Amino acid sequence: MLTEEDRISPVSQGAIHDVKIDSIAREGDGIAHIQGLVIFVPGTKIGDQVTIKIERVMQRFAIAALAGKN
Repeated sequence: MLTEEDRISPVSQGAIHDVKIDSIAREGDGIAHIQGLVIFVPGTKIGDQVTIKIERVMQRFAIAALAGKN
């Protein structure tokens, strides 16, 4: 059963965010965090400052597309 906290995500589909890539996933995607939520960003590397567009929001993570490098 989902709690109220599980239902509230710090991101929503289609939202634009400026983030810093702080690690790399096993598959090679960059990882950023927004209020503790893991965001996978393909095509990035550690240290990149990027603008992303959220494509999918799951319960424990989100997937974003690269919208621009800052």
